[in-house]
Amino acid sequence: MIKLIPAAEHHNANVGDWLQSHYLFSFADYYDPANVQFGPLRVFNHDRILGHNGFPLHPHAEMEVVSVVLDGELTHKDSLGNEVTLKAGDVQRMTSGTGFTHSENNDTDNETELLQLWFLPNKRGLAPSYEHMSLDFLDTKNKLVPLVTGQKVLENIPFINSNSTVYYGHVGQGEEIDFKTFKIRKTLVYVLSGSMLVNNVEAEKYDQVRLESKDVVSLHGNAEATFILVDVPAAEVNY
Repeated sequence: MIKLIPAAEHHNANVGDWLQSHYLFSFADYYDPANVQFGPLRVFNHDRILGHNGFPLHPHAEMEVVSVVLDGELTHKDSLGNEVTLKAGDVQRMTSGTGFTHSENNDTDNETELLQLWFLPNKRGLAPSYEHMSLDFLDTKNKLVPLVTGQKVLENIPFINSNSTVYYGHVGQGEEIDFKTFKIRKTLVYVLSGSMLVNNVEAEKYDQVRLESKDVVSLHGNAEATFILVDVPAAEVNY
């Protein structure tokens, strides 16, 4: 199965005059029973936060929360005592587990652009924990770079309690990358810029392609393109 979801079909949410978001799955006031999750991937939001605005203190529980900063800065504070300013090229992982609170704010004059992905965990009742790394992935050329994973074959990146991996990718015009997978897994590709073919399906900026029962996901640059690839199990135990 391969399904193209054009950018025009995403739910666009404007919160006041300070936040613009694209929701790839049901979230907040948007609910579509046919679009709740993809394997354990429950939330995929593409956010833009204007300067001196952000999300006030709020709770999470039983979720793996991943933030990927594409541009600007984001200041994170939480009930575990962490206070960190994330910058472009940084990746943050939060295991909310039995529950914690945090806030996220853009304290600068400029817009912050980030992706936030939530995964249902493969273990419940975990102690809350936090991790972030500067991965400098934005200069990637013609390859996939893992950003966060729960697959132990990958190391030196933030670890989530889900048998899933998030990659940032770049493919040049006329270049091709093959991502090898298994028919028991699913793949989501979200185009950040440019134009590409995903298993011969054309995808433009902000389009997404969802694939199931594939051995290989072929990524071909129609024009220079950047994208996020999320590799998830078709069924995750214990979530």
